[in-house]
Amino acid sequence: MIKTRRAFRPFYLACVALAGVAFIAGCASAPGVVPKSTGWVKDEVSDSYVFGYPLVLMDVAREAATGSGPGQAEVNTLRHAQALPPVGSASPPAPNLDTLSSSGWLDLGSEPVLVALPDSRGRYMDVRALDMWTNVVWSSGAQPGARANGIKAQTIAFVPAGWKGDLPARAQRVEVPSRYVWLLVRIQTHGGDLAAIRKLQRGIRVAPLSQYAASGARGGGRGDPAASGATASGDPVAPGSPREKVAALDAGGFFDRLAQALEDNPPVPDDPHALKILGDLGVHPGDPVALPSGASDALAAGLADGRERVATPPSNLLAGNGWLWVGDNAGNYGPDYALRAYTAYAQPGLGTRDDEVRARVSVDSDGHPLNGANRYVIHFTPKQLPPVRGFWSITAYTTSGALDEDMPVRIAFGDRNGARRNRDGSLDVHVSAERQKAGNWVPTPHGDFQLVLRMYAPKREATDGSWQPPAVERQ
Repeated sequence: MIKTRRAFRPFYLACVALAGVAFIAGCASAPGVVPKSTGWVKDEVSDSYVFGYPLVLMDVAREAATGSGPGQAEVNTLRHAQALPPVGSASPPAPNLDTLSSSGWLDLGSEPVLVALPDSRGRYMDVRALDMWTNVVWSSGAQPGARANGIKAQTIAFVPAGWKGDLPARAQRVEVPSRYVWLLVRIQTHGGDLAAIRKLQRGIRVAPLSQYAASGARGGGRGDPAASGATASGDPVAPGSPREKVAALDAGGFFDRLAQALEDNPPVPDDPHALKILGDLGVHPGDPVALPSGASDALAAGLADGRERVATPPSNLLAGNGWLWVGDNAGNYGPDYALRAYTAYAQPGLGTRDDEVRARVSVDSDGHPLNGANRYVIHFTPKQLPPVRGFWSITAYTTSGALDEDMPVRIAFGDRNGARRNRDGSLDVHVSAERQKAGNWVPTPHGDFQLVLRMYAPKREATDGSWQPPAVERQ
């Protein structure tokens, strides 16, 4: 159930009782007139918005990313990023400067889709697949014997729920409850290693089962339709991020989108109670929405409340010294709809606890907003260094999650790009808009900003709450 200031409630019985009282009162004054209460609408709209937000967001993102237009790729293909995101970019929020991504949407509506991955030969490479509710259905980091740096060659077959049939030998079967899957591949970059990354990208194959055998066992070249067949990064895309587009929907637009997406993507976990509440609102999978009439104020209030709840960090985030991050439940949210919705809103595409941790901070040790007019230091004691099996980095963004075009340089500082420890093994990271001679420097915007600490292939203490990042101290 939703774990915020309210949970889903059995509003239906209360509504029946209220309707009965209203009917009796109406009979005493105006025969044949039955006043209807709409007091329940606000709460049910708010709860249902939190419940359905991840699915609507993913559906909007899928629609924006698939097709033959600029910045798009057809379903069952990948779009390869071959350059770091441009300054000013905030889609997705806090774009990654450590890796180049290949992403695409798989359509399991008619048959399984197979993904063949190459051996990354020691280069960090992680792969994750999310269903339409943002649950991670498969990730390379969560596999037995997973490597801290990179992956081994393997083939994964994503199959529709209940599908029966034969798959190629040694293909790992992954049953998916939703029709669509978001596949995300990230390969570490050192800046001047584009040729090696392109080679790995070309080695990824995505193909429906009916085309897989005919296209051969290995990834093909540019002319191979069964290969990734993607466009390069930097192409123009439709204005407005998926998050902004969802926020612009009114109640009718949001719930209509939810109803249509529910037809092919049933709730995970299966929740008849949540569907019943949606039914009370006139929202049924695949059908036109018929929201309660005469309740426009309650609908608007419920929608505003739902938006606020989605954007508010839930109480069960891990927290320490001003930093916030998702713990062990990342990627597998169960009925914790508040955490699922917030993560979809703030950290789209987040993997499991074995894949990555993204910790964020926007205040210093005194609780004041971080601002580029000041200088800061983050002091890691020898035992407080980010606990990873892979690597870690810190990047600064504007408060909206964009890369500021006024930043002096565009880098993610971390243990793989010259981090120098003190004699006692501790590490001081300097944070400022002006270049620091001391080294270990995170460049920031000149105004208010936030920091994101990324831990790739994190150790368990990074997600179980036993470790915390140090505070950001103003100098």
